[in-house]
Amino acid sequence: MKFWMSACLYCFFSQMAFAEHTLDLTKLEYLTESYPPYNYIEEGKFKGIAIDLLNAALQQASHKPQELNIRLFPWPRAYKMMLKGSNRVLFSTTRTQEREPLFQWAGPITSTKVVLLALTEEHINIQSIEQLAQYSIGTIKDDIGEQLLLSSGFPFSQIRQAHSAESLVRMLSKGRIQLWAYEENVARWYIANSSLPNNRFTSVFTLKESELFYAFSKDTDPKLVASLQDAIDKLKRPPAEGNQSRYDKILSQYQ
Repeated sequence: MKFWMSACLYCFFSQMAFAEHTLDLTKLEYLTESYPPYNYIEEGKFKGIAIDLLNAALQQASHKPQELNIRLFPWPRAYKMMLKGSNRVLFSTTRTQEREPLFQWAGPITSTKVVLLALTEEHINIQSIEQLAQYSIGTIKDDIGEQLLLSSGFPFSQIRQAHSAESLVRMLSKGRIQLWAYEENVARWYIANSSLPNNRFTSVFTLKESELFYAFSKDTDPKLVASLQDAIDKLKRPPAEGNQSRYDKILSQYQ
């Protein structure tokens, strides 16, 4: 009798562990934008720090490669879909106090800095947020740069929205806006790929230093979020003293 009960308990807990171990993260819909070097498409394939970390974390969680349903949209559309949808993941998403209650979170993917860029030749010098009132600033709708400006009290009437970072590079280079609010590494990537010298543009003010995360719909099973978080944490641990973690190896590919 004792043997039978022990065997049953063993099977029960083994099944529980197996169920936890095989949480299916592939049933979620993953939304992203073109935001290099974090997430973008090159030669028809998704690439970037966030993409590589996500794939590695899912393999870590399940011990096998998983096919993901990743869809790329302009940020305003992806953000709107995220707010209205269910079982979705949006990345790379800057985690802020305003966004905190809207989603569940896993990460961080990496650190991030949202800045204001200006033409170097204009010699713009900004020391405080209050000085921004005299400038027109280019943004993308619902992007973190725009949200930070509006939360600081910057008037919407002085914001010039564009549909893409490429458009904002052109607007700033031609003097149609005086400042551009965007993530610094991503902005520099787009400047370089617009065949413009990066030294023509200067970061004149930092709006926020934060971290990028995977944002999950509020209705997502918390066990799925915890599963991805645990896998990310494991990837960040070096396998042995003095060796690079898998996470550090991913970052090094994009430096």
